[in-house]
Amino acid sequence: MTFSSDLGLAYPELILAIGALVLLVAGAFAPRASRLVGWAGVLVLLGAAVQAATGPLGRGFAGGIIADEASAFAQVAIFVASAIAIPLGQRWFERRGVDNFEFPVLILLAALGMGMMVAAGDLISLYVGVELQSLALYVLAAMHRDDAKASEAGLKYFVLGALSSGMLLYGASLIYGFAGSTVFTEIAAAVQGGAHTGVLFGLVFLMCGLAFKVSAAPFHMWTPDVYEGAPTPVVAFFAAAPKLAAMVLFARVLAEGFGGAVEQWRQVLVALAMISIGVGAFAGLAQKNLKRLWAYSSIANVGYALLGLAAGNAQGVQSMLVFMVLYMIDVTGFFACLAALSRQGKSMETIEDMAGLFKAQPGIALAMTAFSLSALGLPPFSGFWAKVFVFKAALGAGLTVWAVLGLVGSVVAAFYYLRLIKVMWFDAAAGPTDTAPPEAKGIGLAMALFSFPLVLAALVWIYPAAGRAAHAFGLA
Repeated sequence: MTFSSDLGLAYPELILAIGALVLLVAGAFAPRASRLVGWAGVLVLLGAAVQAATGPLGRGFAGGIIADEASAFAQVAIFVASAIAIPLGQRWFERRGVDNFEFPVLILLAALGMGMMVAAGDLISLYVGVELQSLALYVLAAMHRDDAKASEAGLKYFVLGALSSGMLLYGASLIYGFAGSTVFTEIAAAVQGGAHTGVLFGLVFLMCGLAFKVSAAPFHMWTPDVYEGAPTPVVAFFAAAPKLAAMVLFARVLAEGFGGAVEQWRQVLVALAMISIGVGAFAGLAQKNLKRLWAYSSIANVGYALLGLAAGNAQGVQSMLVFMVLYMIDVTGFFACLAALSRQGKSMETIEDMAGLFKAQPGIALAMTAFSLSALGLPPFSGFWAKVFVFKAALGAGLTVWAVLGLVGSVVAAFYYLRLIKVMWFDAAAGPTDTAPPEAKGIGLAMALFSFPLVLAALVWIYPAAGRAAHAFGLA
């Protein structure tokens, strides 16, 4: 392929990169036009999503970039989720006297990194995408500079993120040393007749580094603290798009680079999945802060997604993609509702703060109830269908025992979701709440309507699109 055709495959990334640079300069010369910069960032992200959906397919830059159905599916979801995060976050910061034009620029840079992650075709582009995303997220976590908790969250995320990057790089160097290439397809050819022990060691380190990015246990130590300390709209972004990007990258590395070593990496994935489900279910029982509670909920949900991926076939990848998209919508909506709630100017973040919420804010209480029931896996909410697909894929791959244990973990976690619902609906109110900002409330209610009933119609499109994306990885 020529350089121009290679460049055509990277148009979504180019749109984001150029857009971020232009908006950075515009914001620096017109700092009071931050809201205009934000809406321009939304348009850039939506333009990149349209380009990803309609652009050419192929492999470019010597296999470093892959544009296929899988990257298109993931990029559309990631860019749309990032576009939603901009107005949600900007208005939240404005109400607290923080007028940062850098916020939408950082969202664009993080989306650029995530776009590179899902389109990575070799270990080099993988690392560049991961680090570009991570550096933007570190700054976003500490964006509220006057808040000591936010600064602490950003520092913890940065320090522990550096550790995960070291593991990822060490694993990549071992794979390159023993396989003789950084390109996934050439690595697959090298391990086809049986993976060398050194390659398997490298793969384990690489998987550990990626497990940190999706906050899978036992590499979850950053998640509760960062979720609690970071600004609520930033957490809404953290919990959605970056998780999907890392899971798609997980699938691409394992399927395209190590498709011939399924039995080896399946054992690691099952272990990560079971530990994540256990930690998320049991540790969440003791949480009083809702942001920490949903941090543990996210750890458990990543475990379910990894269980689907552990099936090692196209059906497993398809179930993982559907699960992550539906989970993204639920978690974004929940944190949007949380961002909309305050009492006398103070954010409402604990379970006790939610007492009597149904009487004070019935719409938000209904939306949060829907998200809790969906995360629990109660039919007919979106979370139920997500778990059905995952458990079906696990059972089809012979992972029956692990699927049953995952179901037990879901039952245990039901306690903290039901406790939140009980407090909102039946406990006495602690006092009147402030008027909910329209953008946060609107996003929360829209996501709740998607969770049910719109999901029933959306699955008609999402499920086959995820199937086409899964088959792009080349698994049976």
